[in-house]
Amino acid sequence: MTASLRLALACAALLPLSAPSAWAQTAFKLDGTCDKLVVAGRDVSAQCGNTLLNAVSRNRTTFDFTTKDGQVISFSGNGAQQEATEETDPLQPINVVSESKTGSEVGAPVLAIGACRFTAPEKGRTSIECEAKTADGRVYAGTFVTAAKAAPGAPGR
Repeated sequence: MTASLRLALACAALLPLSAPSAWAQTAFKLDGTCDKLVVAGRDVSAQCGNTLLNAVSRNRTTFDFTTKDGQVISFSGNGAQQEATEETDPLQPINVVSESKTGSEVGAPVLAIGACRFTAPEKGRTSIECEAKTADGRVYAGTFVTAAKAAPGAPGR
């Protein structure tokens, strides 16, 4: 699954080069463990679910953390701005956060400054860490860990 995450994020950087008709949504559901979830300054880590959704739509990349009661906290940024802080640690700048109230009722997106960092998929643990702060000082953060598995048909190392 994490190899798929890497592919999705790499595709996000290439989307602006494609024709608009080629812009499609791609989503990957990752199973793992949510180690941390902070929503508007409140630590709700105990309610964090065991899945993370990574979606790429047009030029946006979104990381959606879920809670056990169905709420979704989204960190979103322009996929074309993805950069690498180290050879193996991509960084996705974040400029919008949003949260659902009931899982289907999405709150208004809020401008924020932050980033999601994720380790390149390798055997073992791969983590996705997002943090963003709104203009009025509210902090949103999440850490999700998933087991990295080789993609089917990938060459062995």
